[in-house]
Amino acid sequence: MTDTPDRSVPVFVHPTADVEEGARVGDGTKVWHLAHIRSSAQVGAGCVIGRNVYVDANVTVGDRVKIQNNVSVYQGVTIEDEVFVGPCAVFTNDFRPRAQNPDWTITPTLVRRGASIGANATLVCGIEVGEYAMIAAGAVVTRDVAPYQLVAGNPARPKGWVDEKGEVVSRDVASPPRHG
Repeated sequence: MTDTPDRSVPVFVHPTADVEEGARVGDGTKVWHLAHIRSSAQVGAGCVIGRNVYVDANVTVGDRVKIQNNVSVYQGVTIEDEVFVGPCAVFTNDFRPRAQNPDWTITPTLVRRGASIGANATLVCGIEVGEYAMIAAGAVVTRDVAPYQLVAGNPARPKGWVDEKGEVVSRDVASPPRHG
């Protein structure tokens, strides 16, 4: 894997996908069946946007990100480079959702470089997922996740630490190993 995207590979957009005018999609990115990228969204280079993925207005997705099928990335979510988002993962952006709320405000969520989010995980808004953190499938994340931390369950709780490859390097939840 290279640190710089390949600028010579064109964007691929499946004929059933909708990339609105004003959306920015980086070189080499593939946008698959029935995906929808809103105007003012930014998707980096070398990404894979799976089937039925929704990227809302004002969302930022970094380079070399893989968002699997049936994921909605709503306003207020920022995903940095090399993040993996598993199928059917859910991001929220409202702490108190109501059909009618004139005072509604977006609560941001930040997913740092290299983090992995498992299938069917739910990330409640207002959190930060640290770099290279690992969120297990089905987890409900209600709090920040530290860099390299492994979390699982409902609500998600620390289960150990991983390295940049995603291998578990410690099950001692209280003492993160040194990195770098």
